[in-house]
Amino acid sequence: MQTSKIITVETTVQAPLEKVWKYWTEPKHITKWNNASDDWHTPFAENNLRAGGKFVSRMEAKDGSAGFDFGGIYDEVNLHEVIAYTMDDGRKVRITFNGQENETKVIETFDADPTNPIEFQQQGWQAILNHFKQYVEQSNE
Repeated sequence: MQTSKIITVETTVQAPLEKVWKYWTEPKHITKWNNASDDWHTPFAENNLRAGGKFVSRMEAKDGSAGFDFGGIYDEVNLHEVIAYTMDDGRKVRITFNGQENETKVIETFDADPTNPIEFQQQGWQAILNHFKQYVEQSNE
């Protein structure tokens, strides 16, 4: 499936690259930040972080009214630099990590879902990225 629209979201996390990478990729951390709003959560995450490896996160409304699995297969993994994957629906995602001293810029580009408005998708993915930034910066692990 090819789509012509590519959406980009980004943030700068006030934390070193190694910590940002760890929190992005380890399931025990993914379950803490992977939601767009406080009424959703991720009770389960599994991650085989290597080219050809699979990942899945279970995303659910806290009131139990809705939920879905978000998953895919990694196309490229370069430690502390790039993660690229293909979602279960065939869309591509690429995340780059650019660390400088005590901050890390995270840039995420993804193929738009043709069935939802671009603005809605961008807002949702940006909200998750913002939640990630907040979680990393507030964590003392």
